Amino acid sequence: MARRTKIDIQTDDSTSSIIDDQKTDDSLSELSGETDAELEAPSAETSAETPDELRSELESVKQEAQENYEKYLRASAELDNVRKRTARELEDFRKFSLEKIVKELLPVVDNLERAIQASGPNEQDGNGLLEGVDLVLKDILKVFDRFGIRPIESLEKPFDPTFHQAVMQEETSDQPDNTVISELQKGYLMHDRLLRPAMVVVSRNPG
Repeated sequence: MARRTKIDIQTDDSTSSIIDDQKTDDSLSELSGETDAELEAPSAETSAETPDELRSELESVKQEAQENYEKYLRASAELDNVRKRTARELEDFRKFSLEKIVKELLPVVDNLERAIQASGPNEQDGNGLLEGVDLVLKDILKVFDRFGIRPIESLEKPFDPTFHQAVMQEETSDQPDNTVISELQKGYLMHDRLLRPAMVVVSRNPG
């Protein structure tokens, strides 16, 4: 009789353990389902944006786009200025690259002109040396003209401090006041740039 009772007690413990395990599994399944539902369906309060927030965000995007467009315009204008400046510098370099050499040649031209002017009309006729000097001078002036170098026309022109350097004044009534009446040294232009001003004598009316 005591042996049968023991067997019944063991059977009751096993059944109770199985029931507890089933309850635990059911609880875990319910908890997992609730968690998945919470992850898959966030609340409307956290995901939805109000109209005011949307308008504010739109204005912010518009402002950023406008700022980027203005930056683009400034960069484009700056690039265009750089291109123009570079082209201008290259053109100036092409036009004035010989400026230093020409300035060194101007005294040579002055001496050739003085040599021709110092000889009288009788000496120039049949004088091979002077004819050679004259030909050299003309050839140099042709080269000057080819590169845009030309003398400044000064005689009987109104005195212009931009192109003339007055060495002295001479009283005369033959020309209006402040007129160039004599040229001591020619001035030269290279395209539109002054290489050397002309050294001149300027008239001054009596009285």
